[in-house]
Amino acid sequence: MDLSCLNHPLTEAERLAFDEQGYFMVEDALPPDLVKKIETVMNQLNTVYRPYKGKGPHEALGIHDFIGKDPIFLTLLDWPKTILKVCGILGWNIQLYHSDYRYTPPLPVEERGPKQRLRFHQDSGRLNRELEGNPRPRVSLKIAFFISDTSKPGSGNFHVIPGTHLKNKLEFAEDGVTNPEGTTPILAPPGSAVFFDRRLWHSASPNHSDHIRKVLFYGYSYRWLRPRDNVTAGHIWNQLDPIRQQLLGSSANGGFGYTSPRDEDVPLKLWMQEHLGEVAD
Repeated sequence: MDLSCLNHPLTEAERLAFDEQGYFMVEDALPPDLVKKIETVMNQLNTVYRPYKGKGPHEALGIHDFIGKDPIFLTLLDWPKTILKVCGILGWNIQLYHSDYRYTPPLPVEERGPKQRLRFHQDSGRLNRELEGNPRPRVSLKIAFFISDTSKPGSGNFHVIPGTHLKNKLEFAEDGVTNPEGTTPILAPPGSAVFFDRRLWHSASPNHSDHIRKVLFYGYSYRWLRPRDNVTAGHIWNQLDPIRQQLLGSSANGGFGYTSPRDEDVPLKLWMQEHLGEVAD
């Protein structure tokens, strides 16, 4: 990996925010020139996939498993300003289990109707029904890379309720309009990276701005969790270094390599030992 990542470990303030609030933001995680390049590719994918998925000009477009659709997306997989923060939270036995492209045009003025409650949820579907405990285990996290400017309210902002990663259930008002107490819009400039616990209750929101909301979500989990995506990267596999192969699901020892990994299954562990010293088993 790029050795400059050693300058960007998880800080104690970030760890505390993640443990207590369920999220934190790193502004200027991506430089402006990279943001522009990513935006260009996102625009190209929108041109291809919007008609393919039958989406109208004002509808939100989502693309799962975008990671292999352009080499620029691999750049963020182990980005120097973010990857060791992921490892600082989850450790070395990790993978990319989900990638989600979100491209949300502004709603037409005439469709900006009465206020409705946001669609708050926790990630990972049936994990929230089938895992025991209160709170349930963390298991994964996501990084939201904001490519467009959502630093002002009404820009399709990502909303969170701080601290609710420690709650299995959320109480909603019966009026269908009022959001839960503590609902907070994340005001993220372009190039920002927001890390959040999969258990954090969160929601997108309507885009009432004059520009398109563009966000890339990278979901990291323990390697024993079955990916939510197919992770279609076979066409670029030979171009990947061993750590990227690990992050995209490689195991030298089959199923046992996920649940009882040996060193050859987890080159990220060996890299961390070499550059950071002893790491937890």
